[in-house]
Amino acid sequence: MKHPSVISEHQLVLPDQHLHYRLYRNPVLHNGRKLLLIHGAGVAGEDTWHMLTAFLEHWQEILVPDLRGAGQSEFPDGGEYPFSVQTLVSDMSALLDQLGWWQFDLGGYSLGGLVSMLLKQRYPDRVGKQFLLESAVLDRPDWVSTIELRQRYSSAAVHLRSDDREQGIRQFLDTISPNRKASAQTESVAVSRLARRPLGFAHALDAVTAAINSIDRDALLASQGDVSSFIGGLSVELMHQLHLTLAEQMPNWHYFMVPGTDHSLPFQKPRQIARIMNAELERYVREC
Repeated sequence: MKHPSVISEHQLVLPDQHLHYRLYRNPVLHNGRKLLLIHGAGVAGEDTWHMLTAFLEHWQEILVPDLRGAGQSEFPDGGEYPFSVQTLVSDMSALLDQLGWWQFDLGGYSLGGLVSMLLKQRYPDRVGKQFLLESAVLDRPDWVSTIELRQRYSSAAVHLRSDDREQGIRQFLDTISPNRKASAQTESVAVSRLARRPLGFAHALDAVTAAINSIDRDALLASQGDVSSFIGGLSVELMHQLHLTLAEQMPNWHYFMVPGTDHSLPFQKPRQIARIMNAELERYVREC
């Protein structure tokens, strides 16, 4: 069942960024529960999360920002410039402070998953329940293979900065979703979304590649709280192996395979993912 929401759009003016965000408020809920949802590289927050938010039942407020390089967030002069993953974390921190969100649940997709985990690591006492959808840096069990995979994304970023941007986008899709079974129309929609801000998309890919060289993945994982992790059923087997292992080794890690989808899971299966998120929050609240 879809739930009613009142949507408002805002902008936070930072010294080097005009950060756009949307607030979804459920008028029939008064529990004060808040959820921050962070999108992935190349596709804005509204495109990523709007359908899914309609099926979330337990949050009075849901915050959906556009990260640097995506959506309606932009540098003051309208240009596109490189940024780091840690800068994205600081942007989210500034936004949360501005809104007075001192306690909130947290969800992240792809790049947004990495930003989410780093935000939890930086502010462990502010984040409650966590949701990760195919988070960046959690691609493969072997760290060396994870680093090698990022080089393929870096190659895609090079094409995104050239006149052959579509080749870069398709290279990205082939790397992140090699087993996808998309129709020509679905593929066209995906390419169109990712082509809206190609330079911002390239900077986002490079930001993750740069972060790989400084992140201690084991320490990052150890700093997480109660995590529900979603992996597309058509995604590569090695990713499933990693998250199965994490669920076996960490009592706070809960792995969910989403059948019939790949890395595009928030776009293709929003109702199914939202249903699990609702149930997982209920479990989390019972266990707290």
